[in-house]
Amino acid sequence: MYLLGIDLGSSSIKIALVDQHSNKVKQVVSHPEKEMEIMSPEPGWAEQDPEKWWSDFVEGTRKLLKKSQVKASEISGIGISYQMHGLVLVDKNQKVLRPSIIWCDSRAISLGEAAENSIGAEKCHLHLLNTPGNFTAAKLKWVKENEPDVFDKIDKIMLPGDFLAMKLNGKATTTISGLSEGMFWDFQQNQVADFLMEEMGFPQSIIPEIVPTFSDQGSITEETAELLGLSKNVKVGYRAGDQPNNALSLGVINPGEIAATGGTSGVVYGVQDQAVYDKLSRVNSFAHVNYNIDDPRIGVLLCINGTGILYRWVKNLMAKDHESYTDLESQLQKAAPGSDGITILPFGNGAERMLRNKDVGAHILNLQFNRHAHPQLYRAAIEGIAFAFIYGMEVLKELGLDIKSLKVGNDNLFQSRTFGETVSTLAGAPIEVINTTGAVGAARGAGFGIGIFGSLEEAVGSPEIVYSYQPNKELKPALELAYKRWKTDLLKFINN
Repeated sequence: MYLLGIDLGSSSIKIALVDQHSNKVKQVVSHPEKEMEIMSPEPGWAEQDPEKWWSDFVEGTRKLLKKSQVKASEISGIGISYQMHGLVLVDKNQKVLRPSIIWCDSRAISLGEAAENSIGAEKCHLHLLNTPGNFTAAKLKWVKENEPDVFDKIDKIMLPGDFLAMKLNGKATTTISGLSEGMFWDFQQNQVADFLMEEMGFPQSIIPEIVPTFSDQGSITEETAELLGLSKNVKVGYRAGDQPNNALSLGVINPGEIAATGGTSGVVYGVQDQAVYDKLSRVNSFAHVNYNIDDPRIGVLLCINGTGILYRWVKNLMAKDHESYTDLESQLQKAAPGSDGITILPFGNGAERMLRNKDVGAHILNLQFNRHAHPQLYRAAIEGIAFAFIYGMEVLKELGLDIKSLKVGNDNLFQSRTFGETVSTLAGAPIEVINTTGAVGAARGAGFGIGIFGSLEEAVGSPEIVYSYQPNKELKPALELAYKRWKTDLLKFINN
């Protein structure tokens, strides 16, 4: 028998099969081949059609079963990972009322700020662990104010993963973890945040039934079973946002453990056993996948917008058409640590939350035309991104996170030895590069939810470590000097 995991992103859906007996990955596919459309009818808007998510999942599942040659009848459970902070609205017939306002939509920022000013930042932090900002609650407020006819038809609000679960089992439900990422959960009162609902004018009835993150969340409907060829006994067993789920996939479930990703943007995600918030709102705190009221687990998420997008920009601008990132890695290693004095600030992808929402832009500093060429610029780009990670980790340390080691996926920036060594050396912590994906983590989460695995630790299993990075004592003096220079330059732009 097999477990099926879904990872709903904003560009594609990844779907994985995991053998529930061996806990080994059988197959992973991505669908559609072309990136999913993000609609932007107005500047700063970002929307997607939830029904398109569903049709892509259906087609992707068929592709997975055909490619793996696994019989549909052999699937026992389904887990869901999803893009966080999106808003899906359905009526009493579970019909979608409008396109989903997704995570990167910025139309509701002023409404979130107005709610914070009215409620008070201190109360927001104490009860929500965040301020309403641009999270799901603020997006719903935008609909209420700008599309009242739509708002009046709402039966339930959902996150993207809640919507997929509803399409599978016919039930409109959500989780504490999901409510917390939307700013709907009161950590002090251990209930839906009444004060926020009242402030924003939301009726309590629009909040779906709350189910545990790991649990038997219901068998799939006969209609879904027929559509996919699955047994109607298949159960939905798990759902979580992509970043908490990524941490689960890497085995980051206990206090003090840290996960990181280095794609277009970068993330450092740590787990604490108590409520953690930042009065300066440089990080986001949510209920982690294994949160419960009696034994809290809080995920503290630090996001850096400008990371891999800088390196891709440098590659597109400077590298030859046939050169790969592996070629760039070979070239940059010709430059010494510190990049011969060049400093690159990578923050060219909008305002940075960890910089208190300042948009400092990207900068190349100390460039010497007679000394510097491709190797120094490539290395300065990689080091600048690594330094941004270290700066973010300093924020996490201020909040009490002890970074003893990091676990990362085997993709994107962490495939660069220079990047991995730089982060490991300055953080003073080893980095384990693990072969896994969010879809695999979702499948394993479902296995725990429906009782296939006896514990979360058993579900996660022993990580397949591809390789690791260790702090390099020889590189440390030069990297510390370069980071000090980088940080001094950054603070000049922040304080201007």
